[in-house]
Amino acid sequence: MFTAITHSQIYVLDQDEALDFYVGKLGLEVNADVDLGFMRWLTVNVPGHPERQILLEKPGPPALSEETAGQVRELLTKGATGGHLIFSTEDCRKTYEALLALGVEFTEEPTERPYGIDCGLRDPFGNSIRFTQPKG
Repeated sequence: MFTAITHSQIYVLDQDEALDFYVGKLGLEVNADVDLGFMRWLTVNVPGHPERQILLEKPGPPALSEETAGQVRELLTKGATGGHLIFSTEDCRKTYEALLALGVEFTEEPTERPYGIDCGLRDPFGNSIRFTQPKG
């Protein structure tokens, strides 16, 4: 059967703005940035971990009709739909402070949980992001 999850996908409204956020602020690295003609295949990953990539996809053909893509863009802009990403970190509070200094806006400050310390934010498109410092 399956051996790994290699790609996850989230919708973004502007792939260049997504690069600025995910690479410039969150510190991920570009894995692939390829013009396929019908779409731009843009993936990022945690540095040193190319086995798990995030596809930063603009809603549109070939996956969606233009009508459906418009509906997805509208919902995404409202924060009513979107992807969810969860990252791990060795020091949640230190990561929070570093990202705060870069202008990242948070929806939740670092909070103690039964499983560790985590916090939440949204990307510029409404996708939910959390990062966790697991108990250990």
